[in-house]
Amino acid sequence: MQFPVQSPVHVVQLSDSHLFAEAQGSLIGMNTRDSLQRVVALARREQPRVDLLLATGDLSQDGSDASYACFQQLTEPFAAQARWLPGNHDDQAAMARAAEGENLLQSVTDIGQWRVIMLNSQVVGATFGVLDSGQLSGLDQALREAPDRHCLVCLHHQPVPIDCAWMGSIGLRNADALFEVLDACPQVRALLWGHIHQEWDQARGGVRLLASPSTCIQFAPGCEDFTVSEEKPGYRWLRLHADGKIETGVSRVEDYHVRLDFNGPGY
Repeated sequence: MQFPVQSPVHVVQLSDSHLFAEAQGSLIGMNTRDSLQRVVALARREQPRVDLLLATGDLSQDGSDASYACFQQLTEPFAAQARWLPGNHDDQAAMARAAEGENLLQSVTDIGQWRVIMLNSQVVGATFGVLDSGQLSGLDQALREAPDRHCLVCLHHQPVPIDCAWMGSIGLRNADALFEVLDACPQVRALLWGHIHQEWDQARGGVRLLASPSTCIQFAPGCEDFTVSEEKPGYRWLRLHADGKIETGVSRVEDYHVRLDFNGPGY
């Protein structure tokens, strides 16, 4: 069925689920499968309509086939188009196996009056990110081929400083190259990412800069050193309107009791 071009596109972003092959896999004391289930249940209650589900990296902690199968299974109830991109913890080969026969790793999606572009900023074996020449040229082409569509660009690593000193070295290393491409294309409305396990909402020129909570552990904002907070797991929702306007917010599982265990497996 063709999407009504004047209707807003209803989007849910899930990020940094850090799933394991084992059902009891935990991160700093939090069972990541359980927390994702709770976030999905919340999003389904709050978002009766979801047109597009965006998973912005670190779906898996251990890169196992079972972890991606689990992510697929737990998010299937949205009954929406889904798009994934890799984070620094993900295994791209395992992701590709999970996505076989699906459009999960499709990099460009046109829906309504919008074009959504998914970028791969993973550097294998590293925590920081880089957009290689292929990603940058693909982005440039995708934008220039759609001058009349509003564009949402997604990646994993943060492209701007976020007031967390310890995360400065593990963000996107060539953000200037990204912004050089984006600045040449006025139809770009927003840049959306994961990785930082916290909410971020600012603007750069006419572009909205957005990041979102993890579906598991949260990093405390404004910290010099690695610090985990007791904020609840959550997700971001977006309404992409036909005129280019964006409505968005973050929702958290407020009845989730966070029990951190720093003697358990770490990040």
